[in-house]
Amino acid sequence: MKADLPALFVRVAFLLALTAGLAGCAAVPNIPQGRPARVAVAFDRNAVRGSWSDGLADLRSGRLAAPDDPVRIASISKLVVAVGAMRLAEQGKLDLDRDVNDYLGWSLRNPAYPDRPISLRMLLSHTSSLRDGDDAYVVPLGRMIRDAVSDPDVWDAAHAPGAGYFAYANFNFPLVASIMEKVTGERFDRWMRREVIMPLRIDACFNWPTCSDAAIDRAVVLTQGGRPVRDDLDGGRPDCAVVVSADGKCDLGRWRAGDNGALFSPQGGLRISVLALARIGKMLLNGGMIDGVRILTSQSINAMLTPQWRRQGSNGARSGEGSGMCAYGLGIQLPASGIAGCADNPGLPAGDWSGHSGEAYGLRSGLWIDRTAGLGIAYFVTGLPDDPPPGSSDFSAPEEEMIARSLALLSAGQSASSSPPVRHSE
Repeated sequence: MKADLPALFVRVAFLLALTAGLAGCAAVPNIPQGRPARVAVAFDRNAVRGSWSDGLADLRSGRLAAPDDPVRIASISKLVVAVGAMRLAEQGKLDLDRDVNDYLGWSLRNPAYPDRPISLRMLLSHTSSLRDGDDAYVVPLGRMIRDAVSDPDVWDAAHAPGAGYFAYANFNFPLVASIMEKVTGERFDRWMRREVIMPLRIDACFNWPTCSDAAIDRAVVLTQGGRPVRDDLDGGRPDCAVVVSADGKCDLGRWRAGDNGALFSPQGGLRISVLALARIGKMLLNGGMIDGVRILTSQSINAMLTPQWRRQGSNGARSGEGSGMCAYGLGIQLPASGIAGCADNPGLPAGDWSGHSGEAYGLRSGLWIDRTAGLGIAYFVTGLPDDPPPGSSDFSAPEEEMIARSLALLSAGQSASSSPPVRHSE
């Protein structure tokens, strides 16, 4: 671990002094009636340093949130999908720079640039020129993603694919999932469960069909305005395992490999706990290894964490989702870039930080690692409005608060939780 680690703790202390309500972090907090869930964990290359939770995983039942409760983690899902894509690349089934038409079996092209091939690298790094349109990436069961990308409104006519222009778009990842299905012949969620989630020894899933009954029973219910907006499961599996069905029929017997990679929400539908995120973070910190099991080679980890794009003047979108990002790898966000004019540091100490943030349905989340220091944090906060109070960076104030609390756990070295003892889902 690097020698200036004490400086990190000084920085943490300063952040905590500025963050309201963080006094008494080591004590069991008082939980006001109806308080949404907030959960955090800190870890190093070898172990969890500490965990903390506050509020309710389910407002109706009054069940307390715990560090191993799964939640719809939003765009951190993209990082995990990238791990799966890199595993296929290592197996020789995918090439990051090959025209994806060779995998899809049909033509994926920006209509304004019909001669410009689109690669997996472009999709994973948001440089493909795809745009989300009016949530066009939500492609229901019964439709094909090929039809969804035929709409000119989902393409940037001003910037060619692979021309170095970054615009964050969820739509990239349903296409990645379609490509993964094409080369494996398997349903995206099932392949990810067997080849990524199970080797990591975590209980997680895309949407809910492959999660355990125990995980479903502990699902965190996302709320806004005191009302459930996601995963109000009451301990039971949802009737339909996909986001939506065009005709109201949830018959997955109609699934065909590659027809619709959006079905299991690869862009944001991973249900996972912060403890499970910590295991993913430890794998990244250890060059692709976790508990003696190799998930990826160190070369693949380096490729994911190497910037594919860095903000330089007007080479990235200035409005819309992800417009505050200033550097991006393969499914990996690189905050605290230090690039002039960027406000992409949400309170992380100086270091080699990478990971991903998430935002959806009143939740904000993050998984961040510092490879040089060998440290990491993961967190989520729920119950937020669409426009939460702004922070001192391009992140919101609630996110900055959770980052400060997570960093504090690195120095505390122990768990402080309002909930029952942690249940490890390994």
